[in-house]
Amino acid sequence: MSQAPKTQFGYRRHADQDRAATYVPRHPIVVVGAGPVGLSLAIDLAQRGQSVVLLDDADRIGDGSRAICFSKRSLELWDRLGVGERMVEKGIVWKVGKIFLKDELVYRFDLLPEDGHKMPAFINLQQYYAEAFLVDRVQELPLIDLRWRNKVVGIDQRNDHAVIAIETPEGMYRLKADFVVACDGARSALRGLVGAEFSGETFEDQFLIADVKMTAEFPTERWFWFDPPFHSGQSALLHRQPDDVWRIDLQLGPDADPAIERLPENVRPRIERMLGHGKFDFEWISIYKFQCRRMQRFVHERVIFAGDAAHQVSPFGARGANSGLEDAENLAWKLSLILTGGAPMSLLDSYEIERSAAADENIRASTRSTDFIAPHSAQERRMRLAALRLAKETDFAKRMVNGGRLSIPSVYDSPLSTPDTDIWTAGPRPGAHMTDAPLTTPSGQNIYLTEAFKSALGNFVLLESETSIPFDLPGCHRIRVGSDAPLRDNAGLFVKRYDASSGAAYLLRPDMAHPQVMQ
Repeated sequence: MSQAPKTQFGYRRHADQDRAATYVPRHPIVVVGAGPVGLSLAIDLAQRGQSVVLLDDADRIGDGSRAICFSKRSLELWDRLGVGERMVEKGIVWKVGKIFLKDELVYRFDLLPEDGHKMPAFINLQQYYAEAFLVDRVQELPLIDLRWRNKVVGIDQRNDHAVIAIETPEGMYRLKADFVVACDGARSALRGLVGAEFSGETFEDQFLIADVKMTAEFPTERWFWFDPPFHSGQSALLHRQPDDVWRIDLQLGPDADPAIERLPENVRPRIERMLGHGKFDFEWISIYKFQCRRMQRFVHERVIFAGDAAHQVSPFGARGANSGLEDAENLAWKLSLILTGGAPMSLLDSYEIERSAAADENIRASTRSTDFIAPHSAQERRMRLAALRLAKETDFAKRMVNGGRLSIPSVYDSPLSTPDTDIWTAGPRPGAHMTDAPLTTPSGQNIYLTEAFKSALGNFVLLESETSIPFDLPGCHRIRVGSDAPLRDNAGLFVKRYDASSGAAYLLRPDMAHPQVMQ
């Protein structure tokens, strides 16, 4: 079976290992785990002027495509971090999904039916490409010290810092850190080191992932089948990836033997029945179960958890990696403010509140998808069949069909985004993610609102419509849109999407969320 190209990185001894003989070096932030979440967090912090030590226990980009669906929200973050356009250029852009019952189309959906956004609804891109692009960006930033084959094996929390023990090919050493951020995945070693556990549900049904390389004329859409003729009684999913690689998910049921089912000679007949031919090669094969679990708390004194280390959901809906990237962006600006003295430690309470609520939201959505895809009883299966049959003709039944609700940005309801009901009546609600819109400079250059936001360099932004309002917040960047303003709304989409009458304004957080509407 062919393997995707790996990017190999050699271990290098660091000066901290020599210094540790006489004293324990101290750093502001240590991030553990160089996956998409840890890499993105490190880049975001570095762009805010923070020095970051990034540790990973491996020395290479991970095997297999793993996460492949990255949302518009994630792409907008990556664009701010300097890698978004590269991701889109390599990725497969898509927005249309189709649901089938047997071989009959039940309905289609469009995740971005309107124009006027810089980034697409979704791209499909193998995780190893995403990680490689992020590593390239890390290597451009001198404030990030990426150390491969550095495994955290111990942690000791003190009043104002944590001490971590690190294992390397040349022995152990220790570091002090003001904050340690655990981005080391679902099998997080740091979770065990702080004495925390996952709680939640593991579902019994098993699913096969097969990434196959082939030439095919299928459209670039997400296709999901219930009870297809090639895989009777179960479900199936088909997605296109770059390099003529196609992701296929096949439901196997709870009784399948994973050791047998993952053998290429047993997978091949299943894929041949689906495709109607055998002209393909395997790139990656894996077996998984749905798991919807989370830590009770994400902040453990000086150790903070993000991504799969903090919460885990099923792959259907692309909520795992995308939610982890939202964790990273939510945390980066808060840690930076705390470290520069611009905010107290209590600001981390908002990370706990907001991202815990987001994890619960994703777990609920993922659990509902699982219950629909893998019914628990004959009665639930009959209800699912009725919903699928009705969905072809009725809108209410379409809303009941659930082949994995696709990831959307969480709306925060916290002390940082509590709406003022006397002011907010329309447009994006407080706590929602910033909506993009096409704009024009007085010289006629076309840009997007998300690009204008990048010029704020990670600060708060006051987004004003037409006239400038009296407002003074140190470090707050202003973006003004209007007929005599630095940016023009020639397409009228800014006014429409923000319900922006003259004098209205939005205060935007550094993570592109709206904490408040202003008048």
